Amino acid sequence: MSDKIIPIQAYDKPAGGFGSLRGTASALTGNGPLPALKALPHVNQPQGIDCPGCAYPDSPTDKSVDFCEQGAWAIAHEATPKRATPEYFAAHTVTELRTREDWQLEAIGRLTAPMLYDRASDTYREIAWDDAFAMAGKALRELESPNRAVFYASGRSSNEAAFPYQLFARAFGTNNMPDSSNYCHESSGDALRLSLGVGKATVTREDFEHAEAIFVFGQNPATNHPRMLGDLRHAKLRGCKIVVFNPLLSAACSASPIRNRPARC
Repeated sequence: MSDKIIPIQAYDKPAGGFGSLRGTASALTGNGPLPALKALPHVNQPQGIDCPGCAYPDSPTDKSVDFCEQGAWAIAHEATPKRATPEYFAAHTVTELRTREDWQLEAIGRLTAPMLYDRASDTYREIAWDDAFAMAGKALRELESPNRAVFYASGRSSNEAAFPYQLFARAFGTNNMPDSSNYCHESSGDALRLSLGVGKATVTREDFEHAEAIFVFGQNPATNHPRMLGDLRHAKLRGCKIVVFNPLLSAACSASPIRNRPARC
């Protein structure tokens, strides 16, 4: 590990607009544009595919473009033509791979075969699919109870993949299926239970169509939930009052002239 401190560079440009377009272009260029470009027109569209970037509900009105920069990155990573082959893992030890950043590991590409860690060589080695299923089955059968198993599902997995996965877990005899949001939002869920009495949001997308006032706490919708902006815009046009409490300083905030006083947006 290096003791060198890497400073965070100042960024004074808008997060949306041309900045978002440049980020989207970088995602497509870095992962091979063709597969992602074929998939993006179908993202969050009727008879299309759900974006793995977020869980914001789809609008009932058709939009030719209904994804954000983060969604474009997620689709580009999923549709990448790059492949993480057994030959690649044989040439790189796990100790070496641990020194890389998450984005560097994801840039290697998609797995092409089941892999098993080999302690002697400190590498992952390819095994046959039959052997992989046999190992998983043996481990499950040796459990004292099905509830001793946990079936983890990443937020990046598709709805189509998650559906048979949860069917398998329930057929096995358990509903222990935490997904990434359990881990990402455990702290916020506890805070919401203490303050509101419920650990998750109770708002539906249809509520935006009837609300007379909308309060957004702890985020900037333009950067955190760009797809929400369409619903906020329609609410504003019909006279709804919108108040946003964003505790983080951003380029849109003016510096406070008073020492030790936070800037106001």
